[in-house]
Amino acid sequence: MTEKVITIKNRAGIHARPAAMLVQATKDFKSAVYFEKDNDRINAKSIMGIITLGAAYGAEIRIIAEGEDEQDAVDALVRLFESKFEEE
Repeated sequence: MTEKVITIKNRAGIHARPAAMLVQATKDFKSAVYFEKDNDRINAKSIMGIITLGAAYGAEIRIIAEGEDEQDAVDALVRLFESKFEEE
């Protein structure tokens, strides 16, 4: 299992467009990928799950991946979060 805690840096937080980008980024990985915020854990391959997390600017999210390509999955998602989803 690979984990990484990130902070939401884009001002709009995670809304429909970033959620779609996250799902797109996870779809080709064989690993199970999850996001955790507070005590909620959702499947990172579910756009509705991501949107219902309510991840606003400044929120901390834990990325968790389990499987054969877990490190690559976490790295790809961290790059998206760090790029602020190309919104700024």
